[in-house]
Amino acid sequence: MKKSHPRDARIDPCYGYSFMDYFLKYFLIICNLLFTVLGLLLLALGVWGLISKESFAQEKISSIGTDPMLVVLSVGFLLTVLCLSGCVGALRENRCLLKLFSATVLVLITAQVIIAIVAHTLQDQIEGNLRSGMLVAIARYQDDLDLRFITDEIQSNLQCCGADNYRDWEINIYYNCSAPGVLACGVPATCCVDPLENGTVWNSQCGVGAQLLDEFTAQSVIFLGGCLGEISRWIKQHEGLIGIIVTVVFGVQILILFITIRLLERINRHKV
Repeated sequence: MKKSHPRDARIDPCYGYSFMDYFLKYFLIICNLLFTVLGLLLLALGVWGLISKESFAQEKISSIGTDPMLVVLSVGFLLTVLCLSGCVGALRENRCLLKLFSATVLVLITAQVIIAIVAHTLQDQIEGNLRSGMLVAIARYQDDLDLRFITDEIQSNLQCCGADNYRDWEINIYYNCSAPGVLACGVPATCCVDPLENGTVWNSQCGVGAQLLDEFTAQSVIFLGGCLGEISRWIKQHEGLIGIIVTVVFGVQILILFITIRLLERINRHKV
């Protein structure tokens, strides 16, 4: 009787998969399922945001391209499609889907490395663009709900006011001292040191007339410092945590890419 060579058993389809084969397969499926759920949540959030703001209305449809919720929706859609392809590819052992998934992940990793290098090289330019963006947000504060929400979140959480200082609010036509309304020479309530009356009631008028006060008097009413300085200070204080998060996210992507390639090799070997 002819003896079978060990190599024949290794490539024989009837030989079966090892524990490591199954581990790689189902680990990849679980990871992709988790990221698919995240993508669906982002997709739902983007759709909800666009619908709640009536962005599809005829008078607003022309400006939908600049809506931040469109970015959230797009990221959610792409993440869902990408992770579903990886999940189905691993579940069905489809080499085409797995190759597409691994190639896309490799492109994303490469893009992130390039962006990190460019961001480190152009720090001053990025800071200038951030300042310009914040000034635009201040100027359009009353007219754009998204920019208002982002600005309020930054000012209230970082305890700051304006881009460089609270005087930046003078560029807003409603808070300008020449404006006819009650907001003239004021700042938003999120600039206030204590916007709550008796700790319970939100006082939306706490920043009225703040620009008329001298700095010594104003510092007991509003935050004088700008948000750019606070953002830089926050990044320096949490650079260790930020580094850990970036490393973990990048490492997960590398691990998923490695597992996908190993799984592809095993599928190719067993299907010889």
